[in-house]
Amino acid sequence: MKRRIAAPPSLFLIASVVWGSTWLAIKFQLGDVSPEVSLVYRFALAAALIAMMCVVRGRSLRFPLRMHLLLVAQGALMFGFNYIFVYRAELYVASGLVAVLFSTMVFMSLAGTRLVFGTPIRARALVGATLGVGGVVLLFLPELLAARNGGNAAAGIAFGLAAALIATGGNLVSMQMQRRGLPIFETTAWGMAYGAAISALVAMLLGAQWTFDARIPYVLSLAYLAVFGSVVAFAAYLTLLKQVGAGPSSYTSVATPVVAMLLSTLFEGYQWSALALFGVVLAAAGNVLVLRQRR
Repeated sequence: MKRRIAAPPSLFLIASVVWGSTWLAIKFQLGDVSPEVSLVYRFALAAALIAMMCVVRGRSLRFPLRMHLLLVAQGALMFGFNYIFVYRAELYVASGLVAVLFSTMVFMSLAGTRLVFGTPIRARALVGATLGVGGVVLLFLPELLAARNGGNAAAGIAFGLAAALIATGGNLVSMQMQRRGLPIFETTAWGMAYGAAISALVAMLLGAQWTFDARIPYVLSLAYLAVFGSVVAFAAYLTLLKQVGAGPSSYTSVATPVVAMLLSTLFEGYQWSALALFGVVLAAAGNVLVLRQRR
């Protein structure tokens, strides 16, 4: 039997590195344009790009009507409400803290696959998840301590945890779709389109203004988030999800904050402490435990 062209470690690396950089890019999306409207632009563009790619390659985008219920669910959970809460969380707290909160998705996915699919929670995965989340918490311990005082930090934590829970549901829906043999790229195009539609509906309900920021930082960050943060990263992530399941795949939410902090060191002058360095070591050890596959 031939080996997979894209192995899980490669897919994991692509998704983690790209998403690790998107936390900085999202900051350029927050300002004159409503978060929900920015998400409409992002996922509508990403859906159009994937759909065009499918058409060029001769892949059909047609699905039975009953399958669109799953596609709507995926769009709502993975590309709609999930990102609405992420963008809202970054309005209140630093992007690094939001990344920490998103790492709780590791525990949520292990529990979710156990409840929905009966997947056993192996001791190695549980230990790895504990090490990984613990390491990321050490990276952002000052921000977590500040959140105890309530206010903006508390609101940001609430939005961030909600985003992680919603994304976990999106993972479970995607696993169900893949168990039915549905193709990744075609379903992702529909999912992102539905996600954009849901964000548009939320924007209208909130009375958001449909504006566009033509300045270079907004346009370039939007293009990066749509092409790399949505098309490339999600293609890698959903393929990884198909190969290894929701538990190991969700560990990208632990590696992503580490990547974000490395980029912050290069571009924002982040000062490393001994505690933060120890956190990176713990997170790396957790990655090895969770991602290492038995033959």
